[in-house]
Amino acid sequence: MNRRPRRFRLVQIAAVPTAFVLSVATTLAWAWTGGVDQIGLPVGTLGDPTVSVPVLSPTAQQPGIPDALAPARRPSSAAAASASASASAAASSAAAAASSTSALPATLAPQGRMAQADVVTGDQQRRGGHCYTGHNLVPTCGVLWGVAPGAHTESRGASALARFERKTGRHQAIYHAYHGGTRQLFPTEQEIAIAHQPGQRRILFLNWKPESASWAKIAKGDRRTDAFLDRLAVHIKKNFPEQFFFAVHHEGENDVREKAGSGYTARDYAAMYRHVIKRLRAKGADNIVSVLVHMAYVPHAQKSWFNSMYPGDDVVDWIGLDTYAYSDPGYGHGQFAEVFNRRLEGKKAWPGFYTWAVTRHRSKPLMIAEWGVWSSKRNPQYKADFYRRLGSEIRKFPRIKAMVQFETPSNQKGQDSSVDSTPAALNAYRKLGKLPLFQVAVTPRR
Repeated sequence: MNRRPRRFRLVQIAAVPTAFVLSVATTLAWAWTGGVDQIGLPVGTLGDPTVSVPVLSPTAQQPGIPDALAPARRPSSAAAASASASASAAASSAAAAASSTSALPATLAPQGRMAQADVVTGDQQRRGGHCYTGHNLVPTCGVLWGVAPGAHTESRGASALARFERKTGRHQAIYHAYHGGTRQLFPTEQEIAIAHQPGQRRILFLNWKPESASWAKIAKGDRRTDAFLDRLAVHIKKNFPEQFFFAVHHEGENDVREKAGSGYTARDYAAMYRHVIKRLRAKGADNIVSVLVHMAYVPHAQKSWFNSMYPGDDVVDWIGLDTYAYSDPGYGHGQFAEVFNRRLEGKKAWPGFYTWAVTRHRSKPLMIAEWGVWSSKRNPQYKADFYRRLGSEIRKFPRIKAMVQFETPSNQKGQDSSVDSTPAALNAYRKLGKLPLFQVAVTPRR
């Protein structure tokens, strides 16, 4: 860029100070909202973190979803709060809560302007205030944006999250991690630090897969599992009183064995899930926001036992769906509506997972608990195109209140969901994440 002589600039400043200030303000505002990215400057270190989904034969592209499916209103302890509550007050609350926590590892130091969680522009301003998390972490407007970073790699946790935030140019409102068995209590010290990073508050989304006994035995009060749940409740109550998302054995339908006595029937799953949530809450961990996570695989949903997996409204706060797009034609290929709400006609008709969820579970907010686009060398442009369309297509699904990218360079099948698999994909994903729709401030709730 050519620069004017200093003497000339000084004269200009002296002559038109007001114009100069406005110019600087405009430039800063442009930079803050992604202007640098729009002109294609380098975005930092690339390279980072997919899950396998069963394959079906290709199906026809489905039509869109009616806009009439309006989001449900949930009873809220925050209902009396004004929708136009000051964002500075929310930020002060977050900072005060963060000040009492341990410092985050150096790998997650604040990353600059795009690390801000509560940037508000566009339609949020027209609503008269910020979008923020309310009762049971349901955002007052907008969609929570998050990631499970470094999946299927040795590099997970804080370092993987820091790399993902650097390359995508924004703060992640949700951090998704996985636990199993009865040895490790959670949230771990590192996960607590991630949630409490000063100025960068995040919601934890923790998956736990019980491994000490069958679903049926856990539901009946397996001694080893109950002892762990009791320790876990004490740990949560003492070390992490804020609300966080908690899933029990996500994608359970993939492990259903619908045979009497197997210990893993759909009803066994429902009973196990119910036991876990009720015991944790009874022991003091009443801050968990439970998420029932389905695989969003149509052949499972067509089974006669599928709806028997539901453990009950009193122990399920959110419905989660894991769904992936394939770059190559076939099952999972197409626009977002086809991938996420695939319909099937005929004897085993299926209305689509979104349609099923909003009709069968009318009071529950929906989360895409895992999502991603599998790369293909044959169709490298598909991923970028999918990201570009998603910003407008998701508005057809107003009950979706959170989206969590599953970021891996290679799943069990060698598939890659990395958002930076191509420069075009990374650029499109960065722009997607900066849309006003995905700017939701994380406000601590207990």
